[in-house]
Amino acid sequence: MLTRKQHELLMFIHERIKETGVSPSFDEMKEALDLASKSGIHRLITALEERGFLRRLPHRARALEVVKLPQEATTSAPPKGRQAFKPQLVTPGETPMAAAANDTRELSVLGKIAAGTPIEAIQQERDRLHVPESMLGAGEHFVLEVQGDSMINAGILDGDYVVIRRADSANSGEIVVALVMGEEATLKRLRRKGASIALEAANPAYETRIFGPDQVAVQGRLVGLIRRYH
Repeated sequence: MLTRKQHELLMFIHERIKETGVSPSFDEMKEALDLASKSGIHRLITALEERGFLRRLPHRARALEVVKLPQEATTSAPPKGRQAFKPQLVTPGETPMAAAANDTRELSVLGKIAAGTPIEAIQQERDRLHVPESMLGAGEHFVLEVQGDSMINAGILDGDYVVIRRADSANSGEIVVALVMGEEATLKRLRRKGASIALEAANPAYETRIFGPDQVAVQGRLVGLIRRYH
């Protein structure tokens, strides 16, 4: 389910594209949702993209594509000028999305991923795991078993299973599967520092590692976590 602000922004973008053929600017979105800063809009767009509702079109300014609409969305009149957009919501419990949350998708477990010292990249399927559809969204996904403790302060423990959406790019601050030097795979928070890329642990016992842009290839972005209790 989307938050109220995520739903408002998605429907505002949808109506504006339908009306004008182009997506609104960050300033227009900020004013329409009555937010104090554009950073809040950026977070909402990232969340909608991760849930498969929006897609950013590369190499184009103001290029957002609405991939799908939530099933509870209702069409409202397009906003005029800079009037705030207020979409209509149905009562929770009436939406068919609630039933869909119990559906699962079988994903490949491709091996272990290091949350510590990088280990050799693993590409072969070794198991299958049923993952709730509510955790996924659009795109191709796979699962990796976490080995190590470098991401414990992000709530990711040794032995957890991380659900990854395949992607070759990520925003600064996102947790990613990164292929280092074409040989080692690791799970870290990616930070962009000028022309360099930092792979940042969530455990003070581990140092942040800095690489050139051609030394790190993003393989996917973290979208979910599964923990088994024995």
